[in-house]
Formats: sequence, structure tokens, C-alpha cells
Amino acid sequence: MSVKDADLPEEVMWSGKWIAAKRRGRWEYVSRTRGVRAAVILPIDGNHIILVEQYRVPHGGRVLELPAGLIGDEAGSEDEDTLAAAKRELVEETGYAATEWQDCGTFLSSPGMTSESFTLLKATNLTKVGNGGGTEGEDIIVHRVALADLPRHVASCRKAGMAIDVRLLALLGPAFLGVET
Repeated sequence: MSVKDADLPEEVMWSGKWIAAKRRGRWEYVSRTRGVRAAVILPIDGNHIILVEQYRVPHGGRVLELPAGLIGDEAGSEDEDTLAAAKRELVEETGYAATEWQDCGTFLSSPGMTSESFTLLKATNLTKVGNGGGTEGEDIIVHRVALADLPRHVASCRKAGMAIDVRLLALLGPAFLGVET
């Protein structure tokens, strides 16, 4: 199968510190600059999941999501290891540390609009080591939710006007499909 635009040259239409708008043939999309990648954490604490809520400027409101962060985004950390970044972000955002980690693979965020991918890492055997809440300038609220109560919690957050990150669909799938887990 050939894709008409696949072999055409990539053009950078605009570039900022964090993202670049690009074009390849008829396709316009965005990508992260400087090779920066993302780590997304699936923190499971027994029969609970740890989620975060924060204001997201592009959305213009608060969003319920999995903890996540950029890898190698700080000057001097361009070669940062994915696991090291995930460990740092988990503590910063949630106040939890994990002793067991599983690399669940690389996934695409929104493949028709962005070239961004993220590595999903499952974190277990959690210990509360701090308050979380993010770094200076972040306003993160931590949610510790029973897995069995997740569909109700997400519905409650949505009813309160909060947006829901698409990555939570993976956790809600059985409930949406009417399948018992």
C-alpha cells in the first residue's frame, strides 16, 4: 500500500520551544521539538489507581488524567532515561514512589494530528513519600480511586465540568462495553 504523501519532504512551518507545526504533502501536524518524548505512568496501589487533575491551557479547564511528564526536557537532561523520568514525575505529581515498574510499550497520542508518542509505564508497590502536587507553577490535585469505583469517579468528574484524558479509556473500556472484569 502506498501513501501519496509519505515520501514527500517534511517542511517546518513554525517552531517554538516545545512544539513545531509541520507539513508533509497535504498533511499538517505538530511534533515535539528537540526529540523530547513523554512518559505516562499507570500507578496501581493495591486495588486503587492514582490519577491527577490539573488545569490544561489548550483545553481551557481542568483535566483528569494519568500522571505524565516529558523526558529530557530540561537543559542538561537531554539523554534522560525513560524510567528515571517516570520515577521523577510520579513523585513530583502524586507524592508516591514505586519499587516495581513495567514498560507497557510505546503508544501514539493522536496519530492524525501529532507525531507525539509516549511510553506507558505501570508502577506498582507504591509508597507515599510526599505531598505531590507538581513543581512550582503546577496546580495538581491527586485522586486515589478504587478501581471498582473508577467509572463512577470519572462520571462525577465529568459532571463537575472536568475534561477526561483519552488515556483513561483503556481503564474504562470494560465498563463502556458492558463487560465484567
